[in-house]
Amino acid sequence: MYLNFITDDELIQHLAETIKQYDNNLEPYDLKKFNENIIDPIKIIFDKSVYRLSWIDIVNNEIFRQRDKSANNDIGYFHQRIFAYINNCEVPDEGWDIVFRDSGGITLPTGDVVHTVYVEMKNKHNTMNSASSGKTYIKMQNQLLQDDDCACFLVEAIAKQSQNITWMTTVDKSKVSHKKIRRVSLDKFYELVTGDAEAFYKLCIVLPDAIDRILQKNSAISIPNDTALLELQEIAEEYNGSFEMAFFLLGFGTYNGFHGK
Repeated sequence: MYLNFITDDELIQHLAETIKQYDNNLEPYDLKKFNENIIDPIKIIFDKSVYRLSWIDIVNNEIFRQRDKSANNDIGYFHQRIFAYINNCEVPDEGWDIVFRDSGGITLPTGDVVHTVYVEMKNKHNTMNSASSGKTYIKMQNQLLQDDDCACFLVEAIAKQSQNITWMTTVDKSKVSHKKIRRVSLDKFYELVTGDAEAFYKLCIVLPDAIDRILQKNSAISIPNDTALLELQEIAEEYNGSFEMAFFLLGFGTYNGFHGK
């Protein structure tokens, strides 16, 4: 048995569903997909020169960057949806990311006891700007006005440190805080809902083996054959092997001077 707060079958099912979220990332990158959001040729030129990269590195790094951006959303799915399998937790379709209820009471670090915790989850501590922080805080304030037997948590998967503290932020240029609106690292939230201080650590330890088991059984998952580099080479050959021009045409193909080149 992997863990005592989720069955092996549930864990494997959740990991398999998370891997499915990667399907779009596994699509091969041709030039059209590579330039879907329009490459910044000027940044490409600076990156290649300053970091002393080859054109192969530049293309591979950009493909990895684009895949990684989507993968962050997939990992958000993993962090949120796993709580659907954990006792007393609910993952609503809308409203809150997670709702944790315990009829026996949930004791906060302040000593206050509530019976419901409403959760907004973020992948990293620095992913919210001041506007989104203010909006989230106001949402939590409104929930407390409707229900004084609850607390609201901002749970961060990658927090600066292990913590369960009062969330102090700025709303409309004023510093605000409330003892039932808290900023909580993921390990502390796992501890709260499972009763095991090392629950998140134990999950991390079993992940590599569990994921490998799924990938070994799923022959449909394969390494994509990206063709963007070859297509760029073909364009470059039309301009005396100039990859610079190939990238300029990706971003500036309709601009004055570039059009019709």
